[in-house]
Amino acid sequence: MQLLRILTKEFLMKIIRIALLLIVSSYLISCGSQHKLPYYLENAVDTSGKQEVKIPELRIQKNDQLSIQVYSLSTQPEKSDAIYNLPSAGGGSGSTTGGFLVDANGNIEYPRLGTFHAEGLTKQELAAQIKKKLTEPVELLKDPTIIIRFLNYKVTMLGQVNHEGVVNAPGERLTILEAIGLAGGITDYGKKNSVRVVRELNGKREIGVIDLSSKDLFESPYYNLMQNDVVFVDPTSQRAKQTDQALVTQRISLALSLITAVAFIYNIFK
Repeated sequence: MQLLRILTKEFLMKIIRIALLLIVSSYLISCGSQHKLPYYLENAVDTSGKQEVKIPELRIQKNDQLSIQVYSLSTQPEKSDAIYNLPSAGGGSGSTTGGFLVDANGNIEYPRLGTFHAEGLTKQELAAQIKKKLTEPVELLKDPTIIIRFLNYKVTMLGQVNHEGVVNAPGERLTILEAIGLAGGITDYGKKNSVRVVRELNGKREIGVIDLSSKDLFESPYYNLMQNDVVFVDPTSQRAKQTDQALVTQRISLALSLITAVAFIYNIFK
């Protein structure tokens, strides 16, 4: 009986030593598997005064909200631009309180002027259509000016950023670096060299990959984001390994706790 107790005790101590060894080994492996992560524009060179900044023209998409204002040189009451800027233009059929909503068919309904297909057009192209409707075949307004603005310029940030969610841009231009900055930056475990951008344009969905450490970053078609883009920052392989190691360590710790509890109970009732 005494020999059995000794063997049982030695067995428990051996299990505890193995568990401790596994925990220490897991910690050492995680410390030894650190890899250098790329920095923003790490491979960029000084190009001051050599490059022209090109800002692409935004295209109108479904579910966009547009502010449309009409102005004219006409001084005649019967040809006033006021009737095209009534409050109903912001809350009537085909529009929302904040502006005209581009519907599921890519159209907007403009009071007194009818339907315009807006999806895929630039602001200038849509303004030209509205101006044409105001001047041809009958001159409804004299030399009208159309001003269009986006009211819902936003992108969604997901993955290894410090603040996931929707980022609203105050203006009508947002670069991927600005969006990441507004999302609190990429975490220590995010891939800076393969950020994915999901974009819907003209009824088609595309996924692009951009390297934030590349010297060619500014040449990427995804450097300047478009409204409603979704940006994904994937975790590095190191992050995945650490997650797996943390799970293993958690299980070993649980097993060690159970073994310790069994040993304690055994010593009480032996």
